Amino acid sequence: AENTLSVNDLIWTGFVIEGKAVREPIPSMPGVARLSIDELVAEAQELKSLGINAMAIFPAIDAKLKNAKGSEAVNPDNLICRAVAAVKKAVPEIQIICDVALDPFTDHAHDGLLVDGKIPNDATVEILCQQALVQTKAGCDIIAPSDMMDGRVGAIRKALDNVGYTDTLILSYAAKYASAFYGPFREALDSAPKKGDKKTYQMDPANSDEALREVALDIAEGADMVMVK
Repeated sequence: AENTLSVNDLIWTGFVIEGKAVREPIPSMPGVARLSIDELVAEAQELKSLGINAMAIFPAIDAKLKNAKGSEAVNPDNLICRAVAAVKKAVPEIQIICDVALDPFTDHAHDGLLVDGKIPNDATVEILCQQALVQTKAGCDIIAPSDMMDGRVGAIRKALDNVGYTDTLILSYAAKYASAFYGPFREALDSAPKKGDKKTYQMDPANSDEALREVALDIAEGADMVMVK
């Protein structure tokens, strides 16, 4: 068969929060909860027993840690880095995917920096590279930039290669459309924009030609996988 679908193709997605023995239900996602790190580790152990080999982890951090620059994103001891390290220690076989974007860490909840109402592309990319590095050092296997800044795949690839992380994969959100369907996800992370929207950097759903160009650019910059969201 040219194409197959099995449990090996599944990716489990989870949301991590601080605490211990915490399973906090997400109202807009029935049956889904934010998990403390110990509960996340237990989930990873169950995934292994089921034959699921990959998990994507997203952090729901305390509002007190958020600021305009999203500086907690590059803290090597932040929630997501501690979660990744704990899972990899308990279940080394699990492939961990980490989101690279600033919206869970900024008080304005945009994917990049916000200066005078605009997102500065290149300055944001510099921080995204630092974020990718701390996550990879913690044990992340697949870096997934979802921010939709221009040139970030090439910049992240170079940053990873420069310090020897040549085997770390990049899963690019190559065509990420501006959409109301992200509502439940943004509730899970408290990452809905506090002002404005994301239409200046996420894609117009009507622009299929632009989407193909974005995908081609990301592949040319070194993306190992691409996503349409």
